[in-house]
Amino acid sequence: MDTVRASVDELITTDAQLETILAGAESAMQHWGASSREFRAAALESVADGLHGAADDLVPLAMTETRLPEQRLRGELARTEFQLRLFAEVLREGGYLDARIDHADPEWGMGPRPDIRRILQPIGPVLVFAASNFPFAFSVAGGDTASALAAGCPVVVKAHPGHPALSARTAEVVSAALLDAGAEQGVFAVVFGNAAGTRAISDGRIAACGFTGSVSGGRALFDLAMSRPEPIPFYGELGSVNPAFVTQRADTARADDIATGFIGSFALGAGQFCTKPGLLFAPEGGGVDSVLRTARLPAAAPLLNERIRAGFVASAGTLAEHPSVSVMRPGRIDVDPPEPTLFTTTIGRLLDDIDALADERFGPAALVVTYRDEDDLLTVARRLPGQLTAAVHAEEDDPIAARLIPVLAKRAGRVLWNEWPTGVTVSHAQQHGGPYPATTAVGTTSVGTAAITRFLRPVAYQGMPSNLLPAELRDDGPPVPRRLDGALVIP
Repeated sequence: MDTVRASVDELITTDAQLETILAGAESAMQHWGASSREFRAAALESVADGLHGAADDLVPLAMTETRLPEQRLRGELARTEFQLRLFAEVLREGGYLDARIDHADPEWGMGPRPDIRRILQPIGPVLVFAASNFPFAFSVAGGDTASALAAGCPVVVKAHPGHPALSARTAEVVSAALLDAGAEQGVFAVVFGNAAGTRAISDGRIAACGFTGSVSGGRALFDLAMSRPEPIPFYGELGSVNPAFVTQRADTARADDIATGFIGSFALGAGQFCTKPGLLFAPEGGGVDSVLRTARLPAAAPLLNERIRAGFVASAGTLAEHPSVSVMRPGRIDVDPPEPTLFTTTIGRLLDDIDALADERFGPAALVVTYRDEDDLLTVARRLPGQLTAAVHAEEDDPIAARLIPVLAKRAGRVLWNEWPTGVTVSHAQQHGGPYPATTAVGTTSVGTAAITRFLRPVAYQGMPSNLLPAELRDDGPPVPRRLDGALVIP
């Protein structure tokens, strides 16, 4: 721990270094933001190749600093490479630009229409706050960085203190790959230290911010972003308890499978996933309740660092001491590593103190909530705060499912049917976001190709000569999907 602390102190970004980095990002915006889609696509592929080639260097560093196992880290690094290559495909296809062309029309229904053309363009330099629990996929070269670079925005990453040496080495790999691809110095940089992150988000050269972390930390940064003389978009992923609902019919039909799946999901990665199902609603005295009381729980696994372990011990201890909660499956919480533990309460008691009992607990613990009347599931679903996910385990002809799913769709960004939320694939249709406090920007996602839209802004050009238009808005421009006089045209 002393060695890690020393390395953190040595890496802390000074005011002078931060000024150079921010000036470099502002300067690089002119070239990177105007570069071709093909150029940026090739640069992202160069970064993916660089990470792949450095795997045997990066993974041992990550294992040392995060205590995560090698197999998990290699899979996460592969995911990181994959999403960079997927954004390269998005750039080459061009549909993300949402190009729209309305030619001049003297007969337009509301009067003569001018020639007007609209496209999404990069918003400007982006500040990314790296996460602790995914040292590759949500950190220095993670999804926020990949989507911002793809959009044409230089990126400044505020490294997470949980893996400083890995962050520095990853930054070297990314920077070298971008320079090899022809990008200017300043397109990408990493800063260290909370003070540097706070100063950067307050600096007028930063145009948007991405964040993954706690509700308290994210909200403090969100307030900073909003209090600037010129407020900027702040895309924060904060907290989610990811409730799962088991209907009476599903409990009767598949209790063993549901209970086993829940155990595997809430304890996966020692409960350190943002999509961990921390609340399970099941019929009182039913099969799931019974199986959970006797089923084998996974062995304890190390948490990322001492700070996270201490936070888990405190939050799980608070839950254990709550007068409405009892321990369903005891585990030793205050040891290292803490053991998976299940708590239980009734739905009525949960509703009496929902703010305390439905709070996220980052680590291997979950709360099983029993109910008698399925209509109570609707009541609790309406009162839950915003979530990243909500899962329904039911039968297709289950009357309560048809009523519950629309309610959950208003409270969560992703609603699952007979599945568990701890797999977040990177794809075109993925949605990783939700109402506050799951995220600060309910209309966005931080995973999947739609994440690129966070770092773009629309610009319309009216009556503009063709040679002065962005290439994709010219009548003879490169073929991209676009809406031409109202009709969608796919090349």
